Amino acid sequence: MSIKVLVVDDSSFFRRRVSDILNQDSDLEVIDTAVNGKDAIEKAKLLKPDVITMDVEMPVMDGITSVKGIMKVQPTPILMFSSLTHEGAQSTLDALDAGAVDFLPKKFEDIARDKKDAIVMLQTRVKAIAKRPGRASPFSGTPAPSTSSPKPLSRSRPSSLSSSSSSASSLSSLRSSSVGSTSSSALKRTEPESKAATAPPPLVTRKGGSNGDYKLLAIGCSTGGPVALQTILTQFPASYPYPIIIIQHMPAAFTAAFAARLNTLCNITIKEAENGDTLKPGVAYLAPGGKQLVLEGNNSPRIKIIEDDSPRITYKPSVDISFGSAAKIYRNKVLAVVLTGMGADGKEGARLLKQSGSKILAQDEASCVVYGMPQAVTAAGLTSGSYPLNDMANQILKETGYG
Repeated sequence: MSIKVLVVDDSSFFRRRVSDILNQDSDLEVIDTAVNGKDAIEKAKLLKPDVITMDVEMPVMDGITSVKGIMKVQPTPILMFSSLTHEGAQSTLDALDAGAVDFLPKKFEDIARDKKDAIVMLQTRVKAIAKRPGRASPFSGTPAPSTSSPKPLSRSRPSSLSSSSSSASSLSSLRSSSVGSTSSSALKRTEPESKAATAPPPLVTRKGGSNGDYKLLAIGCSTGGPVALQTILTQFPASYPYPIIIIQHMPAAFTAAFAARLNTLCNITIKEAENGDTLKPGVAYLAPGGKQLVLEGNNSPRIKIIEDDSPRITYKPSVDISFGSAAKIYRNKVLAVVLTGMGADGKEGARLLKQSGSKILAQDEASCVVYGMPQAVTAAGLTSGSYPLNDMANQILKETGYG
């Protein structure tokens, strides 16, 4: 049975283009199109599509308002199309907050290197987020009724494709030498703003476990990751005692805006990672889009940002590469978490971490937007446990000393 898709855009050219691409796949069927957000809400309620593709800027009603309306009347996985600009990034993050689950650049030349790859990527992303029988809401560890609405996250603080073999080979080189070079003086350095201290739970001594006290929390994610990260990190106390690296598959134009947004919502400090950053307790460093984040320096670990134009590496940033460098520097002192995402990026990096004695947690299938990356590490026998999104922060805090 084909996946029913509603295509929403005020441009007749773009509606035809997206429809033609999706209809080329026998698993997909564009059942109708809508010319604005208001039209989309009405057709979503009437036609009950499996997936909706949505433009952000439209007359009558914009895409963000439309997403909110659809989530109320007919919750549906929504793929946003956005421009790779600062304003586009802000709008896309607003759409994800409203309930959309994924996004792609509207200019197809920004999606892939050639037309064929762009076609396959769009088809794959739509199929990945499609509803499946018994699928859970991404905000719950238990299956949600088909009529329930996945609620967008509040801004208040609470109390895509298999990994390429080239990523694995790049990890081997990380063990013996640094990859590439970037001058720290070429990048503007900005120290993270300090957050006002809150009253966190009392820090307790971590007991048990074969790998002793942790020194780093490493998180990898892709499709559905922005919402998952917001869910987890807003629950961390300001005095969280370890540095955090975050590898989220995201375009270069988006990561600075995403880091800034998280920083306003969280008690801990969150910033886009810069070349030469020294890892500090209670600071989360988001890997910049289009580049690789690796760790170096055993005595005082710091971040190295590598310009990466290699066609051999699928993901930029790559969870495999960052996790692999963490294994080299911290060995058995890392708690790694693999969250929702398409593909298998993170599996080989998690393997290196496990071989070094570190521990890996994964998000469970029921709460994932796409159960790709967590499934890959779980199926490979690399994880110590799988947890629903709403319980993941609690598990991390317990494991690293706040239990």
